[in-house]
Amino acid sequence: MKQEELATLLREIIRDEKRILTDKVDLYSYSYDASFGTYLPDIVVLVMSTTEVAAIMKLANKHGIPVYPRGQATSLSGGPLPVHGGIVLDLSKWDNVLEVDAEDMVAVVSPGVLTADINDAALKEGLIYPPDPSSSNVSTIGGNLAENSGGPRGLKYGVTKDYVIGLEVVTPEGEVIRTGGRTVKNVTGYDLTKLIVGSEGTLGVITEATLRLYPKPQATKTMMAVFDDIVDSGKAITKILSSGILPSKLEIMDNATIQAVEAYEPLGLPVDAEAMLLVELDGHPAAIDEEILRVEKVCKETEARTVKVANTSEEANELWRARKLVSPAIVREKPTKISEDATIPRSKIPDMFQRLKEIREKYNIDLVVFGHAGDGNLHPNIIADKRDKEEMRRVEQAVEEIFKAAIELGGTLSGEHGIGTLKAPFMEMELGEVGLDMMKRIKESWDPNNILNPGKIFPQPGQRLVLTNG
Repeated sequence: MKQEELATLLREIIRDEKRILTDKVDLYSYSYDASFGTYLPDIVVLVMSTTEVAAIMKLANKHGIPVYPRGQATSLSGGPLPVHGGIVLDLSKWDNVLEVDAEDMVAVVSPGVLTADINDAALKEGLIYPPDPSSSNVSTIGGNLAENSGGPRGLKYGVTKDYVIGLEVVTPEGEVIRTGGRTVKNVTGYDLTKLIVGSEGTLGVITEATLRLYPKPQATKTMMAVFDDIVDSGKAITKILSSGILPSKLEIMDNATIQAVEAYEPLGLPVDAEAMLLVELDGHPAAIDEEILRVEKVCKETEARTVKVANTSEEANELWRARKLVSPAIVREKPTKISEDATIPRSKIPDMFQRLKEIREKYNIDLVVFGHAGDGNLHPNIIADKRDKEEMRRVEQAVEEIFKAAIELGGTLSGEHGIGTLKAPFMEMELGEVGLDMMKRIKESWDPNNILNPGKIFPQPGQRLVLTNG
């Protein structure tokens, strides 16, 4: 269908013409996300109601037009990219509902609400919304739901799916359904809520979510431990968790990351150390005072060179500042950052670091590693220049080996970034032919005409990882 004809049909649904974008300059603004590849949509629609979404989905399903839901496009895996053109459904401005019910300990939100705003609203009632992806200040809850986003607090509190108890969803055929509700327990039939969360916009368009909130911890305490041997840091992680202590955050930075941050902004970090752990405990003040001493003891017993406990919130913020500066620091030398999030069993963290070291040397790439060590969710980041085609070919080979290493060590392709377009070629490697086929059957039953976010998750014949172009 030509753009003009499609725009005419959409204007019968969206009366405000400013919310239908057809100019090339606008379309290019929706052609990319935070990953790789550029794909031009035929048209963009800014939706503001469930009725509008349902009508658009019915129209698209009737005419076989691809539809790509989109939030703030912070996806690192190509989640919202319109790889087959069609309609981009922009939900980022739909943020009119953010209701916190302190008695039921839930929040009801529109898909365009920023994730950090949910936590801020909860804090006013003495509650928190635990999922904390690094992009929470700019990412929408709709995108987080689609990708099942995580974050540093995932170790203790889990990821997005653990806090979703109800959804309003528009199906690919334009029907409106509700899953779950406001109750803590709900075992009526299949758990469609959990099926939709993390389905990356391939099964339905989320138009409202009911989220479980959690009591705000009374206090927090932060500690930094420095290691000369990264294997020892891995042992410390295992011993901390097996000692009966569950930190709210347990992050790791390797030597390359430490050096990059220190070069970017001198903080007095130990640039000769092989690894650095950042640990945060939360809970009752008396309990975490005791637990921090036990964590300190474990780290010293596992050959930590130095251990520093923050005695004030200012000192704690200073320790966490190093972690927050990682992203801007590592792109100082080269402009292109390939952010991966392969996840392995905690016991295999030292083995994964060894494999990553070998991959770095084999392909002569700039590879730094940091991430959520407590739950095995590492972030191997490769710094490159996408204008250098030869370097990017080496990077592509390295990324493929990173995925293979994670799976061989009993891990998974993704802990929180999703599959999208980038990791689709490797799905069968993890799931097997039958496992992948079962997922395809679910997709086909929900979306028989394959119009909702096509080209994602499932690999096309012969598809391979390509970072050099769209």
